[in-house]
Amino acid sequence: MIPKVNKIVLAYSGGLDTSVILRWLKETCNCPVVAYAADIGQEEDWEAVRQKGLATGADEVIISDLKEEFVRDYVFPAFRANAIYEGSYLLGTSLARPVIAKEQVRIAEACGADAVSHGATGKGNDQVRFELSYLALNPKLTIIAPWRVWDLNSRTKLMAYAEKHGIPVPVTKEKPYSSDENLLHISFEGGILEDPWNEPEEAMFKLSVAPEKAPDKPTYLELTFEQGNPVAIDGERLGPAAMLARLNQLGGANGVGRLDMVENRFVGMKSRGVYETPGGTILRAAHRDLETITLDREVMKIRDSLVPRYSELIYNGFWFSPEMKMLQNTVDYAQSTVNGVVRLKLYKGNCIPVGRKSENSLYQESFATFEEDEVYRQADAEGFIRLQGLRLTMQALGKR
Repeated sequence: MIPKVNKIVLAYSGGLDTSVILRWLKETCNCPVVAYAADIGQEEDWEAVRQKGLATGADEVIISDLKEEFVRDYVFPAFRANAIYEGSYLLGTSLARPVIAKEQVRIAEACGADAVSHGATGKGNDQVRFELSYLALNPKLTIIAPWRVWDLNSRTKLMAYAEKHGIPVPVTKEKPYSSDENLLHISFEGGILEDPWNEPEEAMFKLSVAPEKAPDKPTYLELTFEQGNPVAIDGERLGPAAMLARLNQLGGANGVGRLDMVENRFVGMKSRGVYETPGGTILRAAHRDLETITLDREVMKIRDSLVPRYSELIYNGFWFSPEMKMLQNTVDYAQSTVNGVVRLKLYKGNCIPVGRKSENSLYQESFATFEEDEVYRQADAEGFIRLQGLRLTMQALGKR
């Protein structure tokens, strides 16, 4: 049962789900619907999206350019924390949802809407991410989640509804997987990918060449960081969105950043996803490498212990939670010394750090050298080892 509302802002992409939802909301709620589309770096004909939204029944179509905000305020903070979910996933979709939801709430408040809607299904993570964001930002808004209340409970029914109402959609029965793209990654799921034994078709990939088809000659680049954020490639300073776009191009051309995994959704089921994250893969590898010479050992241990929890908060939709703010502040405190340059080699799907330097480096060749030195007394190691082994010695003696 949908409560009576006066105006709805729909998170709209122009794809199958949200096109059908737009028409369904108009028919079901009998009120104005604003179709809001977020430009977060996906390849899209935005004028076509605008015209399709109006033709499908939207009273107004708003397209917001969020690329810079997305990378600066969501992607970079997560990568300062080396966020990664279940050891593999770089959270491209998870990070996009809070920036989309924040702008959606802003638009709703600006245009006097009392409801927001999204196209996430009742089985997925995105419904949680969108709605937790709405609740954190403006709990007075009514949330309408069509997938949880209507009877159009399959892709086949959605396509039939679209055909009946003359709504063109980009998905066909011959190509029934879905994709979601932004400046950080592109994801593929559903359809032929639902069987985890099926290898993804090569034609499906968009951002990267197959590693075996990548150039035979490696590509070298130098990535400069300031306080944990990338600021320049080969000495050329770039803004956040331009930086990630360039890294995507470099990584994709060398087959870097493909991932095929089965992950655990927050709602409880396992789900197979295929991802392309070329720029993010480079960024994470370089950032972690720079930290090896700029972070204190014990600081790194504590920070690394927080990464699984931090990553789960993003994946599960708690970007705007107080615990997330606390963890981000902790992470960022440690990033003040993460300044310097990392040299990387990209080759046939691999991203290999091959050099690093920093004015904040804690690496001292005079201490680490295997040659003769005058700063380290090797005899001191004997007492260090004896003290470290004291409890082991006592334990062993107690067994005699």
